[in-house]
Amino acid sequence: MNTVVVEYTVKDDCVEENKQFVEAVFKMLNESKPDGLRYMTFIKDDGKTFMHVASIEGETNPLPETDAFKAFQKDLKDRCEVPPKVTKLDPVGSYKFFD
Repeated sequence: MNTVVVEYTVKDDCVEENKQFVEAVFKMLNESKPDGLRYMTFIKDDGKTFMHVASIEGETNPLPETDAFKAFQKDLKDRCEVPPKVTKLDPVGSYKFFD
């Protein structure tokens, strides 16, 4: 299992736009139900820092191949105040986190 966290902060005037892109990705995921992917997005208490957690079973992440995710990523850097930082996680233990 490959687990990553991606964190970034959007500009104040881009928060709602970014939320709409994220919601479109989840809508697509709920419709297509790709195997081997567990995915969550959080927003921190500052109201503009997003944290995406993805856990991928197997070798291929289905997310980058979807139209909704491509649209989300297209101008992400322009929406950001703090650019995306990717952190790979190695699980030590879990209790129902991805159930």
